[in-house]
Amino acid sequence: MELAIVLMMLLIVVALVALKLNDSGLSFPFKRKASLLSQTELTFLDLIENAVGNKYRVLCRVRLSEVLALRQNTDKRTAKNALMKAASRQLDFVLCSKQDMSPVIAVDLVNNTSKEGYKKQRDWYVSSALDAARIPHLRIKAKSGYTALDIRECIEAKLAPLQRKQPKPVMPGTQNPDNPRADKPKRPIRSSRPVAA
Repeated sequence: MELAIVLMMLLIVVALVALKLNDSGLSFPFKRKASLLSQTELTFLDLIENAVGNKYRVLCRVRLSEVLALRQNTDKRTAKNALMKAASRQLDFVLCSKQDMSPVIAVDLVNNTSKEGYKKQRDWYVSSALDAARIPHLRIKAKSGYTALDIRECIEAKLAPLQRKQPKPVMPGTQNPDNPRADKPKRPIRSSRPVAA
């Protein structure tokens, strides 16, 4: 009987030690980060916000899968692979329209200072996916000395080709400023009647 009590006490001690080791924070080994962004990213965020003013909303560290949607009629296997690849990639900053939060341009910081270099090599998958979705992808080298004006000019230069392609709405009965003769009726260049000799 005494042996059973000793074994039972030994089993309780072993169980308590195991619980203590397991409960020492190994299941949730987290603490709060000092900052969500690195000092370089934080400085660049201030520059972007000053550059765009109230024109766009700036989102930080956005997964590629949150910016893109799948096309209709995509087969399941292709869709699954594309979503997995997109979920594993991250954009540093995304500028969104204030009206509907649609993505306007993606911005990545490129750090060439070290061998590993953050996003030193262009990720072909990110670039191709953004091209397919017609979202411009701006890569800016991380360095000191940028001004808000420099960043604004980079963003505007990247968006300029897209803004030129968008047709300006023209109300019926008014002239198109790009082509003043577009709304006028056209007459045949040559008559369809045979010429009398």
